[in-house]
Amino acid sequence: MRGARGRAGCGHGDGAGVQADELLVLVAGGDHRAFEDLYALVSGPVYGLVRRVVRDPAQSEEVAQEVLLETWRSAARFDPGRGSALSWILTLAHRRAVDRVRSARAAGEREQREALRAGEPAFDQVAEEVEAGLEREWVRRCLKRLTDLQRQSVTLAYYDGYTYREVAERLSLPLGTVKTRMRDGLTRLRQCLGGAA
Repeated sequence: MRGARGRAGCGHGDGAGVQADELLVLVAGGDHRAFEDLYALVSGPVYGLVRRVVRDPAQSEEVAQEVLLETWRSAARFDPGRGSALSWILTLAHRRAVDRVRSARAAGEREQREALRAGEPAFDQVAEEVEAGLEREWVRRCLKRLTDLQRQSVTLAYYDGYTYREVAERLSLPLGTVKTRMRDGLTRLRQCLGGAA
């Protein structure tokens, strides 16, 4: 999300909202290039909203990535007649962020109760709960199904926040090769995550 934070102002203008509507419809049809453009347009606002709710930067980045994956997976559920694409995506982001906060709070309370019962000092189990989350495990399993080259490209772009050009430079590959890898990797991820849902 390093690149996404730099674009935090994108996506709020009327033109950007219309563009997001058009892109999300294309994404619902499986258009990878449209998803790349939509990601660039909305990742900043998504991260900003999640960060305001979750507060922790690392967890905020994780939640924002989950939201963007969910956008890819569930784009077909978007109904333009009920609101804008940006509002729909930000609603997904808000719900996911609130769920993360509630889950962390519940985990902390469970840990406190168990520690009191056992007479042991409590430790922070929030990170443990995040790691154990079912959706995160699905993403991890699906990433393992990609080829090494696809996994490297997807991880650098969607988890480390590098642009496609930066990914190409880091891997010493032509930009076209990286884009092809990303498209193939995203297709396989979508199929895998669709089966896990």
